[in-house]
Amino acid sequence: MNNSSYFLVDSRVLPSVFESVVLAKELLADGRAQNASQAAKMAGISRSAFYKYKDYVFKYSESDQKTLTLLAKLSDKAGTLSSLTTALYEYGANILTVNQAIPVDGAADVTITIKTDKITVSVDEMLNSLKGIEGIVSIKSMNGGQK
Repeated sequence: MNNSSYFLVDSRVLPSVFESVVLAKELLADGRAQNASQAAKMAGISRSAFYKYKDYVFKYSESDQKTLTLLAKLSDKAGTLSSLTTALYEYGANILTVNQAIPVDGAADVTITIKTDKITVSVDEMLNSLKGIEGIVSIKSMNGGQK
């Protein structure tokens, strides 16, 4: 039986190897390092230290990041989903997930979860604007009415 315990600890009191492992993992994740050896070298740690801790050390992400899930019905026309995601990008939304069903009767249901902490307008303004995009039949947020 695995009896894991987790602690949230200020990095200032931890050995620097833990921060270096997190850095190496980030270097791998975003493609700046091609493999674990390169990531470890770039982070200034040994490969063995990286492998020893990589599955046990994680960077804490603030849980107060605001997310919003959008439910949309899109026409089955080429470029409609692309137009929607481009508009979200232009408003400063960071897309976390996209799930699209197979089109039925010429329209597909799409669920998109976004981070809203950097959007440049109110959520209502954004939704009203998105509704005007060609091919968007309807769009609403999970915590609001249809827009």
